[in-house]
Amino acid sequence: MSLASRKNDASDHAQPDVADPISTDSTPAPASDPEFCCASKPAGRPRAADQEARLEHLLDTAGCLFLQHGYGKVSLESIAREAHVAVRTIYVKFGGKAGLFNAVVERRRSAYFSTMTAMDADRRPMQEILGDFALRFVRLINKPEAVRLNRMVVAEAEASPELALTFHKVGPGQTRELLIRFFSRPAIRSHFREQVPVDMLALHLINCLMGDQMSRLLFPSTHMPSDQESRRNAEQGLDLFFKGTLKS
Repeated sequence: MSLASRKNDASDHAQPDVADPISTDSTPAPASDPEFCCASKPAGRPRAADQEARLEHLLDTAGCLFLQHGYGKVSLESIAREAHVAVRTIYVKFGGKAGLFNAVVERRRSAYFSTMTAMDADRRPMQEILGDFALRFVRLINKPEAVRLNRMVVAEAEASPELALTFHKVGPGQTRELLIRFFSRPAIRSHFREQVPVDMLALHLINCLMGDQMSRLLFPSTHMPSDQESRRNAEQGLDLFFKGTLKS
């Protein structure tokens, strides 16, 4: 075997370096739809101070491409090229496409709820805490990108089961666990009927707030609810929840 052949064979079987920083790819990225993707950042080896910015840009780019083309139609190579990183960086940081999608959803959800006081430590009156959560939740599920994300997951769940599992774990699953912890607080639990378990309280609240989710996914509207409409929907959903769960 020639020396060149040995080198090529070794390259094909190279493993990612676990200490790999956000390695860059100098291949120019194609033009992107501004509605979905951020402007490309200049290529080049980042300084240590730029590592976090590179990582954020990678997550932004991946999220934009997933929404624009669908999970199954986006390769790691295309994400790496658009974000100017090495493919091995994605494997090192996230373990693959499913892990990257996990990080994208978790980051966006965390950012949305980051200004909200932790419900399991919030000492305000129960109705005030749930009113705050309800409005945030209603606004979130009506955001165009949230609707597109849900439609994508439903459409591709059979072909990519890891997509649905990942989405539930870091999205709806985390919201449900948050509510279960809240309703498990003794001071909160005492307000509700004892025969209704805390996991059912969490699920019922989510369903009351989501409303006609099936129609929203099947027949997406270009109409974005106004702030007044969102407040009304949150109040009505919360009222329905309280009437079915509070002690008489």
